[in-house]
Amino acid sequence: MAGNSKRRGAIRKAGTKKGPTVGSGGVRRRGLEGKGATPAAKDRSHHPAAKRAAKAAKQQRSRQRKTDDVELVLGRNPVVECLRAGVPATALYVALGADSDERLTESVTRAADTGIPILEVPKPDLDRMSTNGLHQGIALQVPPYDYAHPDDMLKSATTDVSPAMLVALDNITDPRNLGAIVRSVSAFGGHGVLIPQRRSASVTAVAWRTSAGAAARLPVARATNLNRTLKDWGNAGLQVVGLDARGDITIDELDGLGPILVVVGSEGKGLSRLVRENCDAILSIPMAGPTESLNASVAAGVVLAEIARQRRS
Repeated sequence: MAGNSKRRGAIRKAGTKKGPTVGSGGVRRRGLEGKGATPAAKDRSHHPAAKRAAKAAKQQRSRQRKTDDVELVLGRNPVVECLRAGVPATALYVALGADSDERLTESVTRAADTGIPILEVPKPDLDRMSTNGLHQGIALQVPPYDYAHPDDMLKSATTDVSPAMLVALDNITDPRNLGAIVRSVSAFGGHGVLIPQRRSASVTAVAWRTSAGAAARLPVARATNLNRTLKDWGNAGLQVVGLDARGDITIDELDGLGPILVVVGSEGKGLSRLVRENCDAILSIPMAGPTESLNASVAAGVVLAEIARQRRS
């Protein structure tokens, strides 16, 4: 019965193991204090939500590693150009129901002839594989670019029948500029392109697309230290010419008949100070109109075309 203090067991017996009956020394008060907000379910290691979050993060890391291992060339013209150039592709993706034309037909034929797997996928899957969805129903998967060593590229250029013509890039961070320069170097008989290992555009799918397959025919080398490589190449007999709007000489004064290395700076930053110091001359292109400067890839193409013209003459 409630309130019956005489029932058996209602009164603590003397000598029991329980603590003192008068006061608790603050132990009880500390036990009643709050311990803060309850952590979110995903932050509690043994909660199912935390396990699902850990599994999703692991899958994301796995997908990221897989993405970093390959590149996708998108669009019918870039894909067919890469296949014509013999790009070492690993798969050709074709969207189901894609409108067929001669470029698509040629791409499939070339892929089949060279043993490249052809995979038909739904268009939404191809949309997810591409960043902007501008794939035109076809995509080519290529492995990471195999960069040449600067010493090997220099040796190949200096032992060729024609004088060496090389291009180095400084402060070029747009892969489209890199791809366009690679295409110009290949078109005008150059021997290769040198890029810094850090703070520079690399040969990605965007560069592959802009070069229209020229990256497969022309070696691109990475320099651990661009300034040291420029010094070494200058000592090897190359004329090192920097391309900058604030040049010492104009393109009309350029002598491109001998071995030459053209160093291209970005449109905004131009050449860095140390790179300028390692150049034998700084070259500028005089503007006839109100435009102050040219895009880096366009300027490089103008200079390479002038060198090729001089050598043909």
